[in-house]
Amino acid sequence: EVQLQASGGGLVQPGGSLTLSCATSGFIFDDYAIAWFRQAPGKEREGVACVGSSGERKYYADTAKGRFTVSRNNPKNTAALQMDSLQPEDTAVYYCAAARYYSDYDPRSGRGMDYWGKGTQVTVSS
Repeated sequence: EVQLQASGGGLVQPGGSLTLSCATSGFIFDDYAIAWFRQAPGKEREGVACVGSSGERKYYADTAKGRFTVSRNNPKNTAALQMDSLQPEDTAVYYCAAARYYSDYDPRSGRGMDYWGKGTQVTVSS
């Protein structure tokens, strides 16, 4: 059974930091890119960041560049999203998802992702 579970969300003040983790099982982690998405109430889902199967290629949405860092630990089948300088507009449910490295997926929209995990709530508020 394929499982992806995002964790590490919570309430943080503006300017604060959080690190989200994505624990996975049930598929060959090394063969998949891992992407992070978020969805705020009343808004479309948006891609935040993506890391390729080897960890070398990375994508960041403009809203994440310079503030978020995506990483992965292949031996542990996990990925992480370090988020710094958080702002209220970063409030959303964050999800991790996986796509075969050779597939035609879009880390901006989530099109073509093979597996999705349950999300974790991030709330940025004073």
